[in-house]
Amino acid sequence: MGADVALLQEAGQVPEDVASQVEIDKVDRPGDLYDRWPMVVKLSDRVEVEWFKPVSPMMRPEADEIPVSDVSTIAAARVNPQGAEPFIVVSMYARWVMPHSSTDTKWGVGHSDGSAHRILSDLSAFIGSTDPSTHRILAAGDLNMFYGATEDNRLALAARDGTVFDRMAALGLEFLGPQYPGGRQASPTPHGLEPNTKNVPTYHTVRKSPETAENQLDYVFVSRGFHEEVTVRAMNSPEEWGSSDHCQLWIEVGT
Repeated sequence: MGADVALLQEAGQVPEDVASQVEIDKVDRPGDLYDRWPMVVKLSDRVEVEWFKPVSPMMRPEADEIPVSDVSTIAAARVNPQGAEPFIVVSMYARWVMPHSSTDTKWGVGHSDGSAHRILSDLSAFIGSTDPSTHRILAAGDLNMFYGATEDNRLALAARDGTVFDRMAALGLEFLGPQYPGGRQASPTPHGLEPNTKNVPTYHTVRKSPETAENQLDYVFVSRGFHEEVTVRAMNSPEEWGSSDHCQLWIEVGT
């Protein structure tokens, strides 16, 4: 694809037939905790990538470390492009978490906002001022929630999910979507979204296909100010979707 860096979610081991063509971090991930991870992958020599090693949130981190509360939800690195300013990239995976066994619930898959808020707390390590011009962060990935969900959306916890997008904005991270026309829209508009929604489907269930995909679960956020240098598009046409149940997001920096 000509990409320089990939932000992956729910990734496993790098396949042997491509291992010599990519670079990843050297983190030893305990497979007994979780079997899928977010990753930052270097794909070209046009950039240098410095990975941050996840450490306990109880530790005072070194320069190459990031305290994380859940290693299965976040990966971070500094990207140094040739002839351009460096920036931080964060791969986000807000995995589903079940409520405690002692509480009554009908949520079959649990909730994702808990994981999303942990991610936000962790990436806040790179934010030391209320002035967003003091950081250059690009955070992208699968939040397992709908932007702009209405209260009658049976697949969302609308009020709780909204706090994630609000908190991103409070941290100085601009919502870049993708939103239409940065990808094709579902027709008709899925139930549980406003009629004027600009959401673009990035995910389909096993009962659907790229042609019938309805829901957007994947998003990009960029430090306010820095976001003016970034464009985002969902590669969600049937022809370019690919083999995953999630489509790829194409992100260009410096455009």
